[in-house]
Amino acid sequence: MEFNLRFAKPEDVGGILELINELARFENEPDAVEIDEEYLLKHGFGKHKSFECFVAESKTDGILGMALFYNRFSTWKGLTIHLEDLIVKEAHRKKGIGKALFEKLIGYAKSENINRLEWVVLDWNTNAIDFYESYGATVFKEWRTVQMDKNKIEAFNY
Repeated sequence: MEFNLRFAKPEDVGGILELINELARFENEPDAVEIDEEYLLKHGFGKHKSFECFVAESKTDGILGMALFYNRFSTWKGLTIHLEDLIVKEAHRKKGIGKALFEKLIGYAKSENINRLEWVVLDWNTNAIDFYESYGATVFKEWRTVQMDKNKIEAFNY
């Protein structure tokens, strides 16, 4: 299958949101997505961009996959990139699209002199774990993801 990789454009937000929703269903959280196309436009393509995104696209099938990421700073390592989501539409998996997107991100990190690339993966997603480990990535067992949702943030009194 032929596809090309490029930075996402504002007109891609529909395809990006479709991938986000597909990922939520895959991760057994079908009702977890709270953002819409307008939100993606504002925060990914507005004056103060909060993320970058590579997309894989074919002429016949449109957006097939994406790697959505953003810059971070580590007090230990300095400049880092956090890969928020790497997702390929189910109908197009096992065709090298995820591999191409991931390698595009690694190449981008290298060109930007990034000191660490990081992300989280669900412990039951053994295909993803095997994929990342095949690149030499370390999947830490002792670190835990910690989050505070909007309701907890708003309920906080300071």
